[in-house]
Amino acid sequence: MGKYELRFLPLFQEDLNAIVDYITGQLQNPNAAGRLIDDVEKAIMDRLPAAEAFAPYSCTIQHPYPYYYIRVRNYLVFYVVIGNVMEVRRIVYSRRDMPKLI
Repeated sequence: MGKYELRFLPLFQEDLNAIVDYITGQLQNPNAAGRLIDDVEKAIMDRLPAAEAFAPYSCTIQHPYPYYYIRVRNYLVFYVVIGNVMEVRRIVYSRRDMPKLI
């Protein structure tokens, strides 16, 4: 296992923006939104050196690449490894129906 490059899909950015907008607007807590962004960034960077050193996410749907996840508070960050690239694909609330989302 070597060092991985990091790539974010636009869908991940959309998910994260929606979460931040919800926390900032609906919950009126911009500080919590900022802390969540920091926590997500740190968790991804901590995982980057050993992206495949964790068990893949168990899913009934077959995907070309196994999905891995990182738990950050009440959210799951999903990513795949393609060659030497850790591609971050989604961030979703942990109580949602995951097979429909990844």
